[in-house]
Amino acid sequence: MRSTLLFPRINRHTRVMSTHLGAASMNAEPVVGCVPPSNSLVEFGAYVGGRKIDTGGIPEAVRLVREHNEANEVPDAYVWVGLHEPAAPEVEWLAEVFGLHPLAVEDAIKAHQRPKVERYGDSLFVVLKTVAFLDHEVSTASGEIIGTGEIMVFVGPDFVVTVRHGRHCPLGDVREKLESKQKLVGRGPTGVLHAIADHVVDKYLQVADLMQAELEEVEAAVFAEVSSRDINRIYQLKREMLELKRAVGPLLTPFNALPQRRSIPSEMREYFRDVGDHLSRVCEQVQASNELSDSILQAALARSNALANEDMRKISSWVAIISVPTMIAGIYGMNFEHMPEIQSLYGYPIVIGVMVAACTLLHRAFRRNGWL
Repeated sequence: MRSTLLFPRINRHTRVMSTHLGAASMNAEPVVGCVPPSNSLVEFGAYVGGRKIDTGGIPEAVRLVREHNEANEVPDAYVWVGLHEPAAPEVEWLAEVFGLHPLAVEDAIKAHQRPKVERYGDSLFVVLKTVAFLDHEVSTASGEIIGTGEIMVFVGPDFVVTVRHGRHCPLGDVREKLESKQKLVGRGPTGVLHAIADHVVDKYLQVADLMQAELEEVEAAVFAEVSSRDINRIYQLKREMLELKRAVGPLLTPFNALPQRRSIPSEMREYFRDVGDHLSRVCEQVQASNELSDSILQAALARSNALANEDMRKISSWVAIISVPTMIAGIYGMNFEHMPEIQSLYGYPIVIGVMVAACTLLHRAFRRNGWL
């Protein structure tokens, strides 16, 4: 019989018991100071033998999965927990349940991390930047063309924990696709990681194609006869291309090295190589679009300067033309008594004729030189 003096915390608290990585059953030690995820919990499920089974909660799912893996030679059961912008106590509770590394947990809570792939013991911690091409109304109001977020993925021998920040790139479609095919579910936690990575990289391709179309449209506007000379729009595209480059670029090296990791089963390595190939294509396309945006920006500035010079030539030409009658009128407006043609009957028409003739000659000369 347990004594209340030996187990005071158990008697005073009704916390959910924690499960550590590799344990066959639930421990009796509660998770003090932490709470299970509630509002941030998107969905969770236990997958055994390629099928999803119903469980009452996360601790029960973990217990069933680990009991199944202990009883079978081939561990084919795992738990997938999905969170969206969780609070720190919720992630810490899951860290106790699944034995997550504190440094990885800290990164998942704070977000705004650099894309990376890290190994902690027998688990992987993957940070993926998510991108989405915003609607015209949203981009006009916020000043952004590409919306970004993050997905942190904890992958262990019998669990997957996804922590998503931002409203872009939800994983509901990925989960439904996996659950619809027993073969996909049977790939295990690394299969879930591949599905998530493939989904995110496909979004990269879509956004890169849309950005390419935007750049081509802006390029056509820059070299049009009636150019809007919207330098702000071009600079905004340039800034968004840099944001996309920062999201994609850091993932290329770790994802190319991911198939060589011992934690990745041999049957899954080809799939991760395929994701790496798609990621390489995205990086090349983003790099090309970034260079194109530089060229468009320089061309727009040169075009703007050329149009400004052309305007200045036109203004200068008209000023020169107007200066001739202004000079003659100024001379004859000095009201001296002895001036030529003052007393002449034909003085006024002669002066007007000289003004018209001089202005006509100047206008023809400027037109011939391309100033007008």
